[in-house]
Amino acid sequence: MTEAATPSPQHLHELYRDHRGWLETWLRRRMGNAWDAADLSQDTFLRVLCSAQPIADVREPRAYLLTVGKRLLSNFYTRRSLEKAYLEALAQLPEECVPSPEQRWLLLETLQALDELLDGLPRAVRRAFLWSQLEGLGYREIAERLQVSERTIKRYMAQAYEHCLMLDL
Repeated sequence: MTEAATPSPQHLHELYRDHRGWLETWLRRRMGNAWDAADLSQDTFLRVLCSAQPIADVREPRAYLLTVGKRLLSNFYTRRSLEKAYLEALAQLPEECVPSPEQRWLLLETLQALDELLDGLPRAVRRAFLWSQLEGLGYREIAERLQVSERTIKRYMAQAYEHCLMLDL
């Protein structure tokens, strides 16, 4: 964050004081859980604090907070869905193959990071990339699954690689 983008403590305090309760109530209604809503509310204000958008320039603070909060809420449910799918997959494993709690946590963190890394890619591109990288499928097999040409799969893979490389910069 640059000095020019650093919010003044007064603006941040006013934003928090005037809108935290409203945001938390909005999140609680959608989540049905006061604890998670409080966490996401705090995360929202943390994102605002770290944002390049000067708080003093925000004309509609509730709309701004709602936009940030909705993104975090979406990420929350995506993560929960990943966790559920992962736990269901673990339940299918023989007991001797089940990872330790520490390994599970690391795997969930890795899955979340991978999901965030690929965020923004079209669904077909994400699927092609994941099938290639995680299942080792060739372009022909991926093309058959997605019912597109191999040339399209090559374009998808190039798009996915470019996306990953651009995020690494």
